[in-house]
Amino acid sequence: MRPARRGVHPWAWWGWAIGVAAAASLTTNPLLLVLLGLGVTAVMLLRRTDDPWARSVGVYFALAGFVLVVRLVFQVVMGAGTGPTVVLRLPEVHLPAWAAGVRLGGAVTAEALAYSLYDSLRLVVVLLCLGAANTLANPRRALRSVPAALYEASVAVAIALSVAPQLIESTQRIRRARRLRGGATKGWRAVVSVVVPVIADAVDRSLSLAAGMEARGFGRTRESGPPPRRLTAGLLGGTGLLAFGAFVLLSVPSALPWALACLAAGVATVVAGLRASGRRQRVTRYRPEPWTPRDTALVASGVVAAAIVAVLGVVAFDIVHPGTDPLVWPALHPAFVAALGGVLGPLALTPDPAPRAVGVAA
Repeated sequence: MRPARRGVHPWAWWGWAIGVAAAASLTTNPLLLVLLGLGVTAVMLLRRTDDPWARSVGVYFALAGFVLVVRLVFQVVMGAGTGPTVVLRLPEVHLPAWAAGVRLGGAVTAEALAYSLYDSLRLVVVLLCLGAANTLANPRRALRSVPAALYEASVAVAIALSVAPQLIESTQRIRRARRLRGGATKGWRAVVSVVVPVIADAVDRSLSLAAGMEARGFGRTRESGPPPRRLTAGLLGGTGLLAFGAFVLLSVPSALPWALACLAAGVATVVAGLRASGRRQRVTRYRPEPWTPRDTALVASGVVAAAIVAVLGVVAFDIVHPGTDPLVWPALHPAFVAALGGVLGPLALTPDPAPRAVGVAA
């Protein structure tokens, strides 16, 4: 009998998703954003399993659509009608002088709608990346793979990331049970009858998880004295370099070399500081997750997509950020295919989860 095939490291999925989200945040080209969104959707649908946390994929699609619709509605009702191309005119409400910067109704221009649509698509792709990471990454395995130096904070983050999938799973299970019992209540009464059992189920699960972790001595730590000052200063300095490099990368595209240098120095400093701090602590672990070359390649595929869009934003700024006033048709670039290839990298690097659902012994 063959050994069970080990899945992808959960933090590798998060690294890939963060890279794709960074690529989406660096552009307002709707064609590129649609390609990135379609790539993330394809990976999410083709690589998700039947596990409870993977059943919340529809919620993220609904959230992304809701954000897009609300942003466009607010632009139509309260946006500034900049641009000469008037699409329609709404009845305008005259506001007092202290609210002169806010407009209700009036002319709705194609330029303002295009700007709002481009910016909304960027947020939609970022939300899809968040949904893909939550759908594809196993939160329980992520909890076992936290660095020793950041154990307390990482436990809180991993548990917080698993809250939404668990609540969605509880809601689906309770609604299914109500239908089996003949519960046909609709409206507000149906919401109340579902919310209370969901909260009770979440509390019961939390208490059961806490009791099981306490009984097994999970995460018990021993530390040899307070950390030295130079270690704390190094971690703070590395974090500052990361923040400064991200700020320069997002706000000053022309300073790309300096931004990348700050990011590289910050990552190296933080990693070295975490390793040094982790060696001073002893944290109990149960079956730690190994990091494989495939996981590195998976993270690299997302980083490659972000790097391609960042470089393209320097050499072809007008393509990555098409103008909306005057309104021009967004253009395609051959590098978009390479960025899409980085997004679709998990399809070539990870196995199809469908055979695992078949009840046949390996």
